[in-house]
Amino acid sequence: MRRMTNEKLGDALRLLGVGQAAGRVYLALLELAPAPLRAIGAAAGVGGAEFTAAYGALVDAGLASAAEAGEDVVAPVPPTAGLAVLARHRAAEVEESRLTVGGAFESFRRQRLAAYSDHLVEVVTGDAIGPRVSHAWASAREQIRQLESPPYFPLPRATDDALATLARGVTQRVVYSRESLEHPGRLKDVIEPCVKAGEQARVLPSVPVKLVIIDEAYALVSLSIQEADVHSTMLVVQPCGLLSALMALFEQSWQNALPFHGRTTAPGGLPPADRRLLWLLAGGASDEVIARELGVSRRTLFRRLQVLMARLGAANRFQLALQAQRSGWL
Repeated sequence: MRRMTNEKLGDALRLLGVGQAAGRVYLALLELAPAPLRAIGAAAGVGGAEFTAAYGALVDAGLASAAEAGEDVVAPVPPTAGLAVLARHRAAEVEESRLTVGGAFESFRRQRLAAYSDHLVEVVTGDAIGPRVSHAWASAREQIRQLESPPYFPLPRATDDALATLARGVTQRVVYSRESLEHPGRLKDVIEPCVKAGEQARVLPSVPVKLVIIDEAYALVSLSIQEADVHSTMLVVQPCGLLSALMALFEQSWQNALPFHGRTTAPGGLPPADRRLLWLLAGGASDEVIARELGVSRRTLFRRLQVLMARLGAANRFQLALQAQRSGWL
């Protein structure tokens, strides 16, 4: 039992910063004291300068009494105050070690992880954007997810690339902002051809970012600053936590968006112009924008709306958009 206790006590002393030799001397002191120093040293198996240093460490730690001049008999002292001092010293050493290890890792992170992160996000600017976007569409194998909104970087082949991707059987899901529908010619020249070719489209009043996700391989993020008319910088995000967050952002936007596509042939032979009208209406476009996109006057637009509302039994424009969606006209 004494051996087990002594082993545990030795471990406790080492945790408090008392060295191995001083620990053996303290154990011998507890067993023999009061006793001469030479007897304690002999019992501990420590002698000479090593014993002097070990016993001096116990005295400094407040665990043993100093031998008085002319006397050789010593004894342990109550350890309360000494242990408190040792504990504070040990806590300070642990804190210093924590700061040292943390600082070493921070240095590693700056030198190694920062360099690694440079490969996770690439900045593409100016004329390099067009070829990079075309390559992205061509590289898609399963699906493309896109959040779309002005301003638009001039990419003459963008629509052709999208149509070619759809023709290869790649799923394409796009959430358009209302501004996309209102942008002159965008609905007729870009959105409608892609929807007709099989694109799944939805619309929101606004989207949080211009984004294209290619499969689950990487994402293109446009750094558009509409107020300053700067839209010639793009980020390419490789697989990492940021890419996962962008994919989650798209899926949340997709769930919240209003469906913007439906049957390729609308019930009852709905004319394409009326289908375009309903799309614009569902997207929240103003009468001025709808009339401009349809190439009609506001009076003609009002008459068409009245005919569609009567056909679907809608009392107002909100009900018209809702009934059109339920009927598969959107």
